[in-house]
Amino acid sequence: MKLIELFALVTVLGLILAGGCVAMTNKNTENTTTAAAFAPFSNTSDSGVTTTTNVTGNNTSELKGSLRVSVSGLLYPVNLSVILDNETVGTVTPTTPLYLTVSEGNHTVIVCVSSVCEREDVTTRFGRYVNVDFSERLQRDVKFQNPTAQPAARILDYYKNGDTITVVVEFINPSKKDLMMSVEVSCGYNYIDDRSNLKMGDSARGMLTQNVKAGQSTTELLYLNFVSGQSYSYSSPVIEELKIK
Repeated sequence: MKLIELFALVTVLGLILAGGCVAMTNKNTENTTTAAAFAPFSNTSDSGVTTTTNVTGNNTSELKGSLRVSVSGLLYPVNLSVILDNETVGTVTPTTPLYLTVSEGNHTVIVCVSSVCEREDVTTRFGRYVNVDFSERLQRDVKFQNPTAQPAARILDYYKNGDTITVVVEFINPSKKDLMMSVEVSCGYNYIDDRSNLKMGDSARGMLTQNVKAGQSTTELLYLNFVSGQSYSYSSPVIEELKIK
């Protein structure tokens, strides 16, 4: 009887120990499975491309490039408006360029002096620096470089051909509208009369009229005729009067 009881006790202890081992093994397996269940969060588009979302930062899809607009070579101080894609975005002076940050792509930059406008088409890219300088074109196309001045006329040159003086007159219109401009020019001179051989004095006069476009200048020739004689001497032609309509 004692032998049988001892055997039964050993059998019960063995079953208890076996049950404890199984329970511990299941517990470890559960922990391992739970830890492996965490994965980075991602969004998958309809095309199958996966992009990671940064939850803590700002997410923007519009890239921008840098643009510098200048008129550094102009000879007069003036504030000029800068137009980007039909919208005024700032001003620029000969000493102060305009710096812009604009979206990637094709853009149109325009700078105007009075009615004369210069245009440049540019392409901006992210990380790329684009510089546009309009000074050379404005100096070439704006004949009169002081847009605050009044309309004027001046004599650029003159020369004699026989008994005629040819006068080169420049009309200057810095305003924003077309003007009808007229000048009266005179030139005093001396000569020897063919009949009496006496030294005589006189003056030649003439008038010149020209329609001058806004923001432009034009050059015209005026011919002043001397009376018939010999040994001419003459003074410099002068503008006696300027009329503007």
